[in-house]
Amino acid sequence: MKLENYLKKHFLILRDGKGNKKDNFINKGRYVMAYILNEVTIRTDNSEKGIQAINELWQDISIGKIPILFDSEHEFQTGISPISKYSNYEGDESGKYDLTVMAVKSEFFKHMEDEINERNYVKYEEKDENGDISVCVKKAWERVWNDQKSGSIDRSFTEDFESTVPKEYTKDGVAHCYLYIGVK
Repeated sequence: MKLENYLKKHFLILRDGKGNKKDNFINKGRYVMAYILNEVTIRTDNSEKGIQAINELWQDISIGKIPILFDSEHEFQTGISPISKYSNYEGDESGKYDLTVMAVKSEFFKHMEDEINERNYVKYEEKDENGDISVCVKKAWERVWNDQKSGSIDRSFTEDFESTVPKEYTKDGVAHCYLYIGVK
């Protein structure tokens, strides 16, 4: 199963009481329930301004302004994990790309392990003992870029994924960052 089809299959889709998709329900002007988004995408880059846009997006998600972790009524959504998908690269990591934050179920991570076994992706893991997710993310991406420069990996620049786990949600009490990097 292609990764794109897998993601479509495992996205959370909100339906009304009659089984209609949320979009159909809203378009009929009868919106009376809380809603969640499956994903939100921005076009950005790794410049200072681009990183600021990424941080603002995550801030809006973490406080429920963008309803991915929380529904529009600020109820936390259980059974999902937020991940970042990097895609539509202009070239390499120095150009523009799409950053999509999306909600996935646990099956996503099982599928990514299959992709790793099929040698379509390489997994990177970093952690920070002090619980700083931004430190984990920076260390993980630096490893990717160093491996890329040394020739240890040949990136495909199709789709890469990032999952971060705050220390409050880990068994070892430290923050974790997992990168799934598409390779040729």
